[in-house]
Amino acid sequence: MTANILPWSVTAAQIMLVAAMGCYAYRVVRGPRAQDRVLCLDAMYVSAMLLALTVGIRTGSQVYFEAALILAVLGFVSSVALAKFLMRGEVIE
Repeated sequence: MTANILPWSVTAAQIMLVAAMGCYAYRVVRGPRAQDRVLCLDAMYVSAMLLALTVGIRTGSQVYFEAALILAVLGFVSSVALAKFLMRGEVIE
């Protein structure tokens, strides 16, 4: 029974993640402040990472799991850089 549920649940998760990324993209464009935009970019990279993981589960390929790891690392570094830029006005001192 669980083998029959897995493809449907992965498809549902992918649809919800794409819908969430659409909502985040709307907030990035229409965000009233820079902090709102940065927060939505953070949420968007997390959703992109989860979408890569669900694609990896669906296909069974290891490449997508490595891509998700790279997305997580790059997303964290970009979040730190954007936060530093918003606080000090420069990234590199």
